[in-house]
Amino acid sequence: MFLVALSFAYFAKALSGSYMKSTITQLERRFDIPSYLTGVIDGSFEIGNLLVIAFVSYFGAKLHRPKIIAMGSHVHTCIQPCKHKPTHTHMYSWTREFTCSVLYLFSLSPFPVGCEGESNLSMWIYVFLGNVLRGIGETPVQPLGISYIDDFAREENAAFYIGCVQTIAVIGPVFGYLLGSLCAKIYVDIGFVNMESITISPGDARWVGAWWLGYLIAGVITLLSAIPFWFLPRSLPIPSDRGPAQCTPERTSFIKDPPLLEHKYQADEPADFIPTLKTLLGNPVYFIYLCVTIVQLNSLIGMVTYKPKYIEQHYGQSASKANFLMGTINIPAVALGIFTGGLLMKRLKLSIMGAAKFAFGTSLIGYFLSLFFFVMSCENVKVAGITLPYNRVGGVSYEERSVFSACNSDCVCSGRDWDPVCGENGITYVSPCLAGCQTSTGSGKNTVFSNCSCVVAAGLSSGNLTASVGHCPHRDDCDRVFPYFLALSVITSFIISLGGTPGYMVLIRCIKPQLKSLALGFHTLSTRTLAGIPAPIYFGAVIDTTCLKWGQKRCGGRGACRIYNTTAYR
Repeated sequence: MFLVALSFAYFAKALSGSYMKSTITQLERRFDIPSYLTGVIDGSFEIGNLLVIAFVSYFGAKLHRPKIIAMGSHVHTCIQPCKHKPTHTHMYSWTREFTCSVLYLFSLSPFPVGCEGESNLSMWIYVFLGNVLRGIGETPVQPLGISYIDDFAREENAAFYIGCVQTIAVIGPVFGYLLGSLCAKIYVDIGFVNMESITISPGDARWVGAWWLGYLIAGVITLLSAIPFWFLPRSLPIPSDRGPAQCTPERTSFIKDPPLLEHKYQADEPADFIPTLKTLLGNPVYFIYLCVTIVQLNSLIGMVTYKPKYIEQHYGQSASKANFLMGTINIPAVALGIFTGGLLMKRLKLSIMGAAKFAFGTSLIGYFLSLFFFVMSCENVKVAGITLPYNRVGGVSYEERSVFSACNSDCVCSGRDWDPVCGENGITYVSPCLAGCQTSTGSGKNTVFSNCSCVVAAGLSSGNLTASVGHCPHRDDCDRVFPYFLALSVITSFIISLGGTPGYMVLIRCIKPQLKSLALGFHTLSTRTLAGIPAPIYFGAVIDTTCLKWGQKRCGGRGACRIYNTTAYR
């Protein structure tokens, strides 16, 4: 029953975490912020963990672990719907911002159009604070739950049980990304605006989906996952063939703790926390494993956070489709790999050394396979003045003035707007004005611009010289490469995930049984601090350097990026 309850809790927290990552591009566009700031928002979850995880792991092991997990889930649930309420926002409409406090109180602040109505406080701060509290609430689940299983399960079954829990945890992101895909299709202000007046589609760089809706759903699921823990006992009967927690000869050979601190293991006083932590870090196997996972998780977290965005920008897919592919193709491969790794360890009866070699081999193979991503190139979208000069001579330009040309010199155009149109010649122009268009017919998504002088300059000498709303369809070479990219992603994810459970068993079997909860907690603390927090930020900052065209906030200042140099991005 504990295994079922913990699996559900892992599912709920994995669903909400993956949904958070699926909304990265939506948050960028909604709040007009660069990628590194969405990395700060994403990393705020780890900040919440950082605040309490060491103490939860150390003192929680001495208390009622199931009830502590339940209390944490309630904190997580309380903040989920507070992330941000539905916002009524449109380029030419009133803006209503709903913000929340940790007490679940909402305040409504209507702001009129115009700069005098701009809020002094950036609204993304509320999402940041909400994610911090979500991190605090989820803290007890992993260290207390895993140590509970390892304490009361037969030793030969523990690896399989932990593999089951981690597999369920990877199934959670499947539903998280599918939920993100569904919400990304729904316009952010659904129900507040006339959808016929919206001229953009989900594939447009300005489209913002109903990102707030998924947090409400995730909150309800997390609340349900907390209920069973209130009825579970503090401890379970230890299997008769196992006896008290003991170190096997092989485990003893891996435990290299200083003998002078041996008496501290049973210490219950807070004053013994630092000496016990020093003892833990004095274990060379534990310390090396800690360093390895920090490096690996920097790569993994950076990739997972921005992979949907990479698929959008590099292969021209919508946010909805990118999330759908992550949920239905990539994540199941990870789940299958983790489950298979746990099963192989049980069937092959791998020792600690055998598990370490297995994890090393899968990681090495996965690394070499990842190198093939570099050759899966895709050309930049043809955007006049940015990736393709008006005279077709030259290359990519990061200069704002490059969007102006002799063909639009008679027009009074802004170089900062992003309102793309697709010319008859298959080239995208930043705006109808910069395409030199003089007249238009139709409305909404059916608007057609005519007499576009820059389309003529591009070499199209016949036809109506028109342009339609939105950017031109993506490149044919991308459609050919994209399936290979997905296939390699699946294979690489599966192979690397095979070593997940064996590697994890090395972690919990190389330490004294009495230090198990502290070791797991400090491992999580370290990886979140040195990987979970910085990786999304510096990955986002590097991605921002490849931006070719920044959006403009309504009252000035740089907004979200509209188009990237895909070669540099890759």
